[in-house]
Amino acid sequence: MNWYALYTTPRAEKQVEIRLKQTGIKTYLPLHLAPRRWSDRIKFVEMPFYPSYIFVYTNEHKVRDCVSVEGVVRVIFYNGSPAIIAEREIVAIQSFLELVRAKELTYSLNEDVLIACGSLKNVSGKIKRIGKKLLLLHLEQIGITVSVAIDQVKKTKSI
Repeated sequence: MNWYALYTTPRAEKQVEIRLKQTGIKTYLPLHLAPRRWSDRIKFVEMPFYPSYIFVYTNEHKVRDCVSVEGVVRVIFYNGSPAIIAEREIVAIQSFLELVRAKELTYSLNEDVLIACGSLKNVSGKIKRIGKKLLLLHLEQIGITVSVAIDQVKKTKSI
């Protein structure tokens, strides 16, 4: 049993994962939270880390049968046989995504953030209170304190 990579049709990774699990194949679809902008808000949406790819843990005979699953385009090959992905590579991807997720979604008091949309777009402020869905920000530039939804702010410093 080894890890193999499958190429899927665009934006079908989650459905392919469901179908493969129904056939009894162990899968891994690395997902990360990516900001998506609408006219009135920014929301974090789970997106595939490798678009159009999914990993399966099976033997070489069964991985070739995966092509019959709706949404799977092909098995990724290397040197004429299905490419084997090392277990340590899968673990490294999982560890990296856990690290990034922990850093992206946590806010702390007095941290500088930037309002990402609305009438105060691109105004920075310091976090004074953290709620379940709202942050209380002090905007020094204009001398006021405002309440802003967590999904409408972004960190000023990147990871």
